[in-house]
Amino acid sequence: MKLKIYQIDAFTDKVFTGNYAAVILVDEWLSVTLMQNIASENNLSETAFVKTLDDNHYHVRWFSPLCEIDFCGHATLASAFVLFKEKLHLTKISFFAEAVGDFKVSKCNDGLITMIFPMMMPKVVDYIPADLLAGLSIKPLEVLRNNQAYFAMYDNEQDIMQLKSDPVILKQLAPYDVVVTSEANKNSDYDFISRYFWPANGGEEDPVTGSIHTGLAPLWAKRLQKNNLKAYQASKRGGILQCIVNKNNVKISGNAVQYLEGIINL
Repeated sequence: MKLKIYQIDAFTDKVFTGNYAAVILVDEWLSVTLMQNIASENNLSETAFVKTLDDNHYHVRWFSPLCEIDFCGHATLASAFVLFKEKLHLTKISFFAEAVGDFKVSKCNDGLITMIFPMMMPKVVDYIPADLLAGLSIKPLEVLRNNQAYFAMYDNEQDIMQLKSDPVILKQLAPYDVVVTSEANKNSDYDFISRYFWPANGGEEDPVTGSIHTGLAPLWAKRLQKNNLKAYQASKRGGILQCIVNKNNVKISGNAVQYLEGIINL
């Protein structure tokens, strides 16, 4: 069996930055074991498997090196980039994922790809887990949570940049991951910044996490009193996300660039 594979850097316009994802287009689903083995072998943040439902409607599944993931933004961006590249007549497509349902993606004239996701606004927790406090080197001002992660809120950008995490301790928070975030500095090009730790589901720190911005964007939209936001995920690779918060959804846009195209031999 031969499978064509693309490796895409998402939420960036330069290779070696943003978040990397593999994209594999399939006619029929491979076994879960095989898809997981491929994702583990790729050892990227995610590997997306995309099955055609019709000309512009696709079923997508995402696998980290450890497990299948319910929702992944950057690998969706990477998948859309590949589909728009392979099918030049398309400017709009829709994806289906079991945990998310149907959602739309469009190619913009300026090169950005825009994804429309359900809003996943976090809520303040009644109890802050001891493992969360022990796993972060700086104590957060406030903690919220949605169905994906704990949101640790900080006073300033310096805290986010200097913070260290203990993946062994944070792993005990499974199935939840941890995002740390603050308003950006006043002279910054961005409205807010974040970092994302997910030792329970993928790795120590994710380079850029599109899915968590379905919670971050409405959270900061409410606090900053603005619905059009520019976000920076401050990992070593870094990534830029344009976010527009509407009443019932979040539009997340970003660039992507292809790093490689190859063949998997099985």
